[in-house]
Amino acid sequence: MHQRKKPKSNKARIFSKVLLIIIGAFITAYGLEAILIPNNVSDGGVTGLSIVGSQLFGLPLGLLIGIINIPFVWLGYKQIGKSFALYSIIGIASLAVSTSLMHHVPTIIEGDTLLVTVVGGIIIGFGMGLALRNGGALDGIDMLAVLLSRKVPFGTSDLILFLNMFVFIVVSSVFGLQGAILSGLAYFIASKVIHIVEEGLSGSKTFKIITNQPEIMVETIRDRLGRGATYTDAYGGYSNEQFKEITCVINRMEESKIKEIIHEIDPNAFVVVYDVAEVKGGSFKKKDIH
Repeated sequence: MHQRKKPKSNKARIFSKVLLIIIGAFITAYGLEAILIPNNVSDGGVTGLSIVGSQLFGLPLGLLIGIINIPFVWLGYKQIGKSFALYSIIGIASLAVSTSLMHHVPTIIEGDTLLVTVVGGIIIGFGMGLALRNGGALDGIDMLAVLLSRKVPFGTSDLILFLNMFVFIVVSSVFGLQGAILSGLAYFIASKVIHIVEEGLSGSKTFKIITNQPEIMVETIRDRLGRGATYTDAYGGYSNEQFKEITCVINRMEESKIKEIIHEIDPNAFVVVYDVAEVKGGSFKKKDIH
């Protein structure tokens, strides 16, 4: 009987994730179409490049978002994992469709540049953060930053900002210098909101896990997440019982998946999660998630 309920709970969890990613995409699209774009303010990343292409060539924004993100989604599939790529496809497709549906939505703020950047940044950050919290991305530049962070001695958040500097240079060619500055400000606000919605988004995370099935947990994390883990012998302060504490460091894109693994193996596991400012040395490289 317990075995029959488990697949249902997994299906329900997947459905809720997909639903929240789609909602995140719709919120992001609303921020773009109702606030930023009508006021000549862009976003960062692939979305920003798509906005520029749409203004220059008169092509639908949704079409460009879908096309330009294709190589980044492939990169995500090869380097980050299958489930992350699938969730990201759902998110990006939803963003592309919803920008098309909301293209003629009334502009809710006009003229006040400060209000435009603040409100637009908050709405877009909330939408993108909601998608990332549930295991998907709405913008391919995040995937590129994660890959590059493994090859060069910079953090993911630093690389995202660096890559977006080039995006805003391109934005300035269409919206002018003021438009590029406002776009950069809106993106900065959005990134802070994303950080609030998806805690610890800009760095790695350490998971400390105490479970009654430590060997299975470590083996599953290694096989499905491609991450190594270490054991520490620990003793209960009251019971003096000996147990193994598992420590595993992951990047921000993998949090949703490791929580899923922990819940599947031991729903009652004691888990502590905290942010890591920097990871160096060792073998912080991984195989694909599946």
